[in-house]
Amino acid sequence: MPALELTVNGQPVRLDLPPTTLLVELLRRRLGLTGTHVGCDTAQCGACTVHVDGQPVKSCSVLALQVQGRSVTTIEGLAPADGPLHPVQEAFIACHGLQCGYCTPGMVMAGAGLLARCPRPDEAEIVHALEGNLCRCTGYVNIVAAVRAAADAMAPEAR
Repeated sequence: MPALELTVNGQPVRLDLPPTTLLVELLRRRLGLTGTHVGCDTAQCGACTVHVDGQPVKSCSVLALQVQGRSVTTIEGLAPADGPLHPVQEAFIACHGLQCGYCTPGMVMAGAGLLARCPRPDEAEIVHALEGNLCRCTGYVNIVAAVRAAADAMAPEAR
């Protein structure tokens, strides 16, 4: 079996795994990071969104070996374990951007990815960044409001 070396949530990881292992399987089954959800297994719902080298990706559509030597951040690693939540996580709570919570990790990771590359997005940019993430409960209004609130919290001087 091939050896995989990468960084997950700031920690080095080295393990052997079958070459057909998906990144989502590695995260959930091998590393126990169950905040990354499996929704559709076809890259349609976005529940499995994580960051690879800072960019949002759907981990159900990436082979684990494709992230060899790279850095992966999951919802568990978005904020320090002993520190405050990430501003996007805080905004989802404050703006009631979740109901059942199944899509929430993917939505948060997509929103955080957007704000990392575009600190002051307009509503169309937020909607576009979230297009690949499906929510069956909220209607998206509060999710979009949460990303906007996080942008305001992260870069208030830019408004």
